Amino acid sequence: MKIVLDTNCLLVSVQDYSDYFWLWQAFRDRKYTLCYTDGILNEYQEVLTQYYSAALSKYVIDAILNAPHAERITVYFKWNLIAADPDDNKFSDCAVSANANYIVSNDKHFNVLKRIEFPKVNIIDINGFKRVLMD
Repeated sequence: MKIVLDTNCLLVSVQDYSDYFWLWQAFRDRKYTLCYTDGILNEYQEVLTQYYSAALSKYVIDAILNAPHAERITVYFKWNLIAADPDDNKFSDCAVSANANYIVSNDKHFNVLKRIEFPKVNIIDINGFKRVLMD
């Protein structure tokens, strides 16, 4: 299963004391393929460094870059599907280009994708994704 992971979900999942650590552990256990672009990876690095440390950020980024089940995506067309927060379009564009099963996010700006017929991008929150992984 291919997913695009919004930064807010990655941020809450990388610490082993987090209730959402299962998400990072599932990545390490190869339970899903993480799709990303250079822009997404840059945002991951920036936010992880801001909230935690440069060392943790480097660990996470290196883990993604070296994982055989992480897929770097090149986006050739920008759909501009999310008007409320245009910076979030990098995630929807990645999902379309990767033919991802889901964008995993708790950000309400992504809810607009539920009303867009084409291109179809499935959005799921972190708890919903846990249920999908458990099935």
